[in-house]
Amino acid sequence: MRRSEASSHEARDRQARRPRPPGATPGTAGRDAWEPARSARVSAGSGGRAPSKIPIFFAAAEVGTYRPVSTDSCPPLFGPAFDADPYPAFDWLRRNAPISRVPLPGCEAWLVTRYEDAVATLTHPSLAKDPAAGSPEWQAAGLGLPLDHRPSLARHMINADGADHARLRRLVSAAFTPRRIAGLRARALEITDDLLDRLDGPEADLVTGLAYPLPIAIICDLLGVPEEDRAVFHRHASVIDSAAASEVEEIARATDGLEAFLDDLVELKRSRPGNDLLTDLVRRSNEGEIDKDELTSTAFLLLVAGHETTVALIGNGLLALLRHPAQARALRDDPALLPDYIDEMLRYDGPVRNATWRFPTEPVVIGGQEMRPGEPILVSLLAANRDPGAFADPDTFAPGRIGEPHLAFGRGPHYCIGAALAKVEGEAAIGRVLERFPDLTLAVDPAELRWWPSMIMRGLFSLPVRLRA
Repeated sequence: MRRSEASSHEARDRQARRPRPPGATPGTAGRDAWEPARSARVSAGSGGRAPSKIPIFFAAAEVGTYRPVSTDSCPPLFGPAFDADPYPAFDWLRRNAPISRVPLPGCEAWLVTRYEDAVATLTHPSLAKDPAAGSPEWQAAGLGLPLDHRPSLARHMINADGADHARLRRLVSAAFTPRRIAGLRARALEITDDLLDRLDGPEADLVTGLAYPLPIAIICDLLGVPEEDRAVFHRHASVIDSAAASEVEEIARATDGLEAFLDDLVELKRSRPGNDLLTDLVRRSNEGEIDKDELTSTAFLLLVAGHETTVALIGNGLLALLRHPAQARALRDDPALLPDYIDEMLRYDGPVRNATWRFPTEPVVIGGQEMRPGEPILVSLLAANRDPGAFADPDTFAPGRIGEPHLAFGRGPHYCIGAALAKVEGEAAIGRVLERFPDLTLAVDPAELRWWPSMIMRGLFSLPVRLRA
């Protein structure tokens, strides 16, 4: 991409630039945690048990506090206290209302919390991912990803089913083979070392200094974003990542800028092919295997949404070690244990709160509850990964545990295609931090840490640490 093009984008979208606002929702799927519920009741299915209705959003009191929409005895499911520690609420749900009806702004949704039910939901052949399969109430509420209704950016594999999903996934999968991922390990270590070299003070923020820039650099390498254009991409992506869902105009401006950026990047790959995933997708587009909107949507998905899981994995994983110093010492003494530790970090406090939306295409019964066509379903991966029915002593951080595989990356045909890459990046970042900073400690009280108030992702705004004793 030419410098002049990048400059024109900067001028065109200058208004989209701004610092991350306090309390803003990171993640393309987040919503304001404090938005008042505007529940338009969707009738429950007639089969199975009478569904439980649990308050998931809050109505703001005049004094600025938060209170549940209903008087149900379930602990609050959104708000700062829940963001900091959602697990007591999930434990209550698993025991009392494992599949619940939850009021959201504009509609209701099913929330699945037990491991067995989560697996059944994630793998059910009659549950669609295409947003067009959602109920009219869900469509009107605008609860999907902010870009689900923009065809030029929403026609990617997460929103596809059946043959279209298989085709789009196959076109991307060549970039995520074990051989390609192994080849990226050295690059991840190189970037990590460079980022850690810049942390020359006694304290640092390991989210802004490491967890965020590492996966951005890797995914830009993978897709072939030129070094000179990455600042333009980063500016637009940071607005989409950090803006609250209610900031529609700001998100739209940033999205327009990013869409133009991706269009120019695609044209660059047509005229000057490289050895990268986007060049390969452009070639497949020329051969008729993927259309223009699918190409742009896939590039958007990988660039913008593709890094968030790894950001949260690294931040949450480092925090788990800071909270469990004996485990950190054991890992430092035997780095070969790192893959087991990464897997337990993903189970214990994973990066994804809820799997993205699913919709029945016909009446479906899971866990004794009937779900009607179009009714939106969320699967709580965090809750399922702490289910005592699947994991012994699930609230204990126990690397090397034997039992059911965790669900942090999902299950079934929509299992995260970048899971192996995320693990490689997590291993590089966490392993190097332990190696280079043996006296690492948390620089603030854990209660001061601020968590993303996102419906989909679970991650930290920052992780202040003392690098040396």
